[in-house]
Amino acid sequence: MTGSELVSAAATGETDEVRRLLDGGLPPDEPDEDGGTALYRAAVRGDAGMVRLLLAAGADPGRESGGDSDGLPLCGAACWGHLDAVTALLDAGADPDQREDVPRSAMTALHWATANEHLATVRALLDRGADPGVRNASGGTALSQAAGFGATAVVRTLLEHGADPAAADDEGRRPVDHARRYAGADIEAELRAQAAEYAPQGSRISLRREESQGGDVRVVAEVHDADGDLRSGSMLGTGHAEIVRLLEARTA
Repeated sequence: MTGSELVSAAATGETDEVRRLLDGGLPPDEPDEDGGTALYRAAVRGDAGMVRLLLAAGADPGRESGGDSDGLPLCGAACWGHLDAVTALLDAGADPDQREDVPRSAMTALHWATANEHLATVRALLDRGADPGVRNASGGTALSQAAGFGATAVVRTLLEHGADPAAADDEGRRPVDHARRYAGADIEAELRAQAAEYAPQGSRISLRREESQGGDVRVVAEVHDADGDLRSGSMLGTGHAEIVRLLEARTA
């Protein structure tokens, strides 16, 4: 029995195999050859049942996975908006303010949930004590991220939970400054230009509008190669002007 077997089984949802390995005495945090852990892989998949199984066996919710699957289980679940997995990890004692040990980002679960506009997960983390004032590697807060993205509902939620509208990052930029970057801009044109900068020759850029969890409208840009395969994607909200108004009212 090896850690690689455990991590692989957790990553593919093989509950019976994971139980067999755990019942055979394999520690739930036994990593694979790259340092990856079963709990992180289950959290990223949003497999709340697997997450609970590993936690019940003693897996550490605060242990960071290594290798290509590097990160904290709570951050991995929050990044993808897997609310049930986030709740299971918090119930097991995961620290909502623990930052990932990645110098270039040093993000918390709240940063990840905000960056991907998962409003329900943002609310769950805040309700369970996440501090909206924790900063990432560049000194930015979750509010700065939400303001720059144009996620009005997330901005409102963060402000309701005590986020500081005047908190500046390491370059002196406040949340309102991030929002002003796109206030009044043509978001579709901005995303198309950004996508075109890195799009391979012969690729196609498509744009669509969709509604987020909080009811905001966001624009999604996707780059498909000549064969039609998705190469990259990006998105921006459309609430920057409203966010500027909200934040200016709070800092006047």
